[in-house]
Amino acid sequence: MKHRTTQVTVLVLLIVVLTASRPVLERENPVVLHKIEYRLARYARRLGFHAGSARVTTIEDPRERASLPEYVDMPAATDAQLTPALTPVEQHLEWTRSHGDSTSSRYSALTQITRDNVASLQVAWIYHSGDGKANIQSNPVIAEGVMYGPTAGKYVVAIAAATGKEIWRFKPIGQPALRGLLYWPGNQALHPRIYFTSGDYLYALDAKTGAPEQSFGGSGKVPSGGVVAPVIFQNVIVVANWNHVLGYDISSGKQLWQFELLEKPAAWGEDPDRGANCWGGMALDEQRGIAYISTGSPHPNFVGMDHIGENKYANSVVALEAATGRLLWSFQEIRHDIWDLDIPAPPNLVTVMRAGKRVDAVAQVTKIGNTLLLDRVTGKPLYPYRLRRAPVSAMPGERTSPYQPVFQLPEPFTRQEFTPSDITDLSPEAHAFVAKQVRNANYGWFKPFDPGKPTVYYGLLGGAQWTGAAYDPETSRLYVSANDVPWIISVLRMRIGAKRDPRQGPTAGELVYRNSCAECHGIDRKGKGMAPQLRGGLIETDVIDVIKNGRSSMPPIALGLDQRTVLIDFIFDRDIIPQENGPADAEARYDYIPNGYQTLLDDQGYPGSKPPWGTLNAIDLNTGKIVWKTPLGEYPELTRRGIPKTGTENFGGATVTAGGLVFCAGTRDLKIRAFDKDTGRELWSYQLPFGGYAPPSVYSVNGREYVSLAVTGGGKLGGEPGDAYVAFTLPESGAHK
Repeated sequence: MKHRTTQVTVLVLLIVVLTASRPVLERENPVVLHKIEYRLARYARRLGFHAGSARVTTIEDPRERASLPEYVDMPAATDAQLTPALTPVEQHLEWTRSHGDSTSSRYSALTQITRDNVASLQVAWIYHSGDGKANIQSNPVIAEGVMYGPTAGKYVVAIAAATGKEIWRFKPIGQPALRGLLYWPGNQALHPRIYFTSGDYLYALDAKTGAPEQSFGGSGKVPSGGVVAPVIFQNVIVVANWNHVLGYDISSGKQLWQFELLEKPAAWGEDPDRGANCWGGMALDEQRGIAYISTGSPHPNFVGMDHIGENKYANSVVALEAATGRLLWSFQEIRHDIWDLDIPAPPNLVTVMRAGKRVDAVAQVTKIGNTLLLDRVTGKPLYPYRLRRAPVSAMPGERTSPYQPVFQLPEPFTRQEFTPSDITDLSPEAHAFVAKQVRNANYGWFKPFDPGKPTVYYGLLGGAQWTGAAYDPETSRLYVSANDVPWIISVLRMRIGAKRDPRQGPTAGELVYRNSCAECHGIDRKGKGMAPQLRGGLIETDVIDVIKNGRSSMPPIALGLDQRTVLIDFIFDRDIIPQENGPADAEARYDYIPNGYQTLLDDQGYPGSKPPWGTLNAIDLNTGKIVWKTPLGEYPELTRRGIPKTGTENFGGATVTAGGLVFCAGTRDLKIRAFDKDTGRELWSYQLPFGGYAPPSVYSVNGREYVSLAVTGGGKLGGEPGDAYVAFTLPESGAHK
């Protein structure tokens, strides 16, 4: 006992010393500060303290943060630092990789379908896989008259691209080609192949037969994993998985190199998903041999005490030498992301005019509505930006970044900071319902979470989503579909270690809970579905209000005062019967956990902000200006009430063509639409049988142009799931005009 008292005393003294030294270390050597905090946390754990309680005396000091300059200006690349454009190699006449090609352009140079005839588009064929119903988020590829893509039943299939007739199917381990696949035409030694990731593997299939290529890893697969379409440079296939980017020999599957995206502290154990994942995709500059990878946020989301620091390669665009994996440069958007604001989409390789010269660049759209425009070779921004001082956290042990970036050009394509003026005005009732939720919430620019208090902000599911943007090389314009709805997120202070005596029966409050609450919130209070967990971090007055008056989809609970009192005691662990070995809370400690993902909604279930809630945007990368913005999708019942088109949440992604069109689906109203790419005017739409939650592909077979996409519903927007691919074309007479 005496020994432990000494150890605890040492721990407290170390925390006091660290607190006094923090301002100097944060300014002069944040890396050393990170290491000290990490080792101190490990020491605290060995003494039986949870990390949160060990760090409770190291809450950030707002006075220290306020002493920093409010803004720091970051210059753009000078003219001498810009990379002159090379003559592009892409012809944009085929669709051999998800997102179109190695540059992820989602652009087709085909011109048969135009502004003048798009209204005549009709269904060419519908393919049903017949192996289940589930959401598909993959953009199919087409080569030599054959379409390749995943199915709802977790097969990869080859389909005749002109008729929709199945040619072959293959069942890998896991969920194949979740967000993309690649057709490789072969070389003198190897015939054409299909490459994709599935489960923990990278697969290589014979493109003609669907049989695994036995020479690749010995069985047609190698350990890799990941979800996005790979890229190929010479003899190297580049793959991004949970925390790494890897290079493999295209023939044998031998691993050639590996780049780690996020350093793994020992305290994280063997959990492979620690963040900085590549969820959206990659791109490849084939002439320069550079692979570009977009990365997500560090994990866990919403609490950052175990990934202190700026987490350098998370929320970043990372450029690697494709042949060797050597890091060339990286550019980070959000530092130490605790809001789950990933860079979710594939980079677009673009060419823009700067200072009268054509410059090769990377355009990267993000969840918070930014477009990062970076030089391809140096990674330097083409437009200047600013770092703005960010607020501190009230979360024990949290260390927010002192600054977060502000980009003025290219112009943001969504709202980036929630304010009360954003509250919906759809009706007085809707406004009042949302205002009540926001009244006691935090909001503002990069506002961190307070324990038990909700925080409202934009961007959790975009801004941009995994589908990203389409790039038109004719005009240097970027077309991006976006969400613009607020979320309300809470981080709860959860008590751990308090124990109920298992020999005692349920308390009166527990019985009330089982009868009135457990069906939705779970017998263990951990929540079910959209019903949040009820374990710690709650505000008692809020809980009482919800029980009495209801909230969102939860109705009021008719309880007498005595029942309500004992229920509250149970929820807040005040009715714990102590065990014989000591007081109930002698070993109680605290953790901090998110209370799930909740959209801020009005009383009718519509987003709680003013419309538009979903948009399609055209951005001129030469000027950085938004050329046009139009609502994407509608709620027909609101339109009938005379409300201007609001747009809806959407997960489709745009595709642009030389015929002057932008195709986009993914809206809640289950339509695919065609827009004039110069004006944003809607020219055609078609009601799909299910949601089309992946971008369209554009291709030609035997002189006829087609537009095709996965139509399977489900996913983040829910709705009835399906199993289809649908292709559109012009009537035969129109196709040959």
